[in-house]
Formats: sequence, C-alpha cells, structure tokens
Amino acid sequence: MQTALQQHLTAEDYLAWEETQVEKHEFVAGEVFAMVGARQDHVVVCGNIFAGLKQRLRGTPCRPYVADLKLKVEAADAFFYPDVMVSCHPGDLSNQQYISNPLLVVEVLSESTAAYDRGGKFAAYRKLDSLKEYLIVDIEARRVECFRRTADNDWLLHDYVGDVDCLLSSLGIRIPMSEIFEDIA
Repeated sequence: MQTALQQHLTAEDYLAWEETQVEKHEFVAGEVFAMVGARQDHVVVCGNIFAGLKQRLRGTPCRPYVADLKLKVEAADAFFYPDVMVSCHPGDLSNQQYISNPLLVVEVLSESTAAYDRGGKFAAYRKLDSLKEYLIVDIEARRVECFRRTADNDWLLHDYVGDVDCLLSSLGIRIPMSEIFEDIA
C-alpha cells in the first residue's frame, strides 16, 4: 500500500474530491492512497478475465466491471478499485459511482501490491456480506487462487494451476486458465 496523500477525509469528502482527480485513489479509514500504473501483462490478464466473464454472463442479471469503478466496503470505511468485480445486485445497477454488493472480486498481483492484496485488502473484502469468491491471480506463477466463502462464513482456498478450468461457483461458470493467461509470454 502506498503512503497516504491526505488524511482524515470523510467518505463523502473523498467521493467529491476523487471526482475532480485525473488519477485514481483508494480510501481507507479517512486516508487517501494514490493508485500506481499497471504493467502490460497485468492489463492483458484483467482484460481476459473481464472478457471471459462478460461473454459467460450475457443474458443474466450479473455484470462484470473493470478497474475504473470503485467498490465501497462500508464495514471497513473504504473504497477500492478492484481489477475486476461482478455484481448481480439490482441496487448496484443504479449507482454510477461505486458498487457495494459484489459476488466476485478479482485482484491481479503486482510486486508492489501482492502483500496488501493477500492481507489487508482481503480482510476488508471479507467484510462484504455479498462476496462469495475472491480471486488472486499470479501472472508469474500462472496461478489463480480462488478463496470461496462457505456456509459457515469460512474461506476455503481452491488453487488452479495448469491446463484446467477455474470454477466460479458463485456465478455457475468456468473460465479456462488458458483463456485467463492468453497472450502472456
């Protein structure tokens, strides 16, 4: 996580301020953090996942979103920009600023964010009652870690490596690993 740019903003102040900014910033407990640019492989994998979701969710009430839309985690007093997320909640369709009820959140690891994506950010995401699956995508290892919420509110890890399909049970779909990592050398 980056160093805070400003401190002690309210969520409302952050949203108003963020609308005037050229670059994206995340918000956690009153602090604002600048987002760093992504590498080409990161953008390609995010695009592949979004395209796979869009194709498979066509005709359903579910919508995939890419990194330019905020995710509100009210219980963590935070707004994030996940790499990809999916919401099927009707209330999310009417809000143009952010999503607050995702079923699925995807983070593609980068060297600078890997520890935070696995730690503090995942802890915040787990506070979302709607969230059923959290994917951590490791481009270097060609691996997808799918953390799936159980009926007991525990999180089980399903590891996907190699020539297999990544099962997204919350959406009832599968995306081949070869599709997720397509065009990655």
